[in-house]
Amino acid sequence: MQQAQAARQQAANLPKPDPRLQAAIEASYVPVDIELTEPSNSNVKCTPHKLEKCDDCGLDFVDLNRIAKIFVSNPNLRCPPPPNVITKQLSDVINKTKEEGNTLFRTRQHGPAIQRYTQAANFALQRPPWEPSAIVREEVSTIMSNRSASYFEAGEYVAALCDAEIVIQLKKGWSKGYFRKAKALVGLNDLPAAKEAIVEGLLFEPDNKVSLTL
Repeated sequence: MQQAQAARQQAANLPKPDPRLQAAIEASYVPVDIELTEPSNSNVKCTPHKLEKCDDCGLDFVDLNRIAKIFVSNPNLRCPPPPNVITKQLSDVINKTKEEGNTLFRTRQHGPAIQRYTQAANFALQRPPWEPSAIVREEVSTIMSNRSASYFEAGEYVAALCDAEIVIQLKKGWSKGYFRKAKALVGLNDLPAAKEAIVEGLLFEPDNKVSLTL
């Protein structure tokens, strides 16, 4: 009873929308045909093609459905959640899976190590969208750097180069991404490009001894 009264009072205290803003919203409003599917009628798809991302209809419900799925699977989750909250359980899973990959890497089991790093990256990308993006960038850049090293040791130099490029995009000021890139380019016998990658990495960390001795 008290909660209902508080909700009504809160609604009464909400400011009225700006008429000009409201008019602009209504002018651009275009109705679309959608349907709600399982789980719990929380998954939105276009009616004509039964797709959550439909180029023909010009609709994309992927992000909306992802958020809805999070709330459906976590009924006790506060909405909106407190700012900068980090899911500790997910962090533990990510770190555990990454460390399993590191152990496999040290014992030169590079195929299984690559699988573990891939799993860890997938876990990191499952963080809810309200958690700090810097956390995801830090986790994924480290995992991709380790996976690049595994690909290199396995002789898969193109894959190692691709992961190194991802690391650079996620964490541009980290010289290790350029080091991974240079090693992959050495494996591909592109020494001029490898040298260029090292020089670029040293611009961010000029005292990095690993890059200097590559």
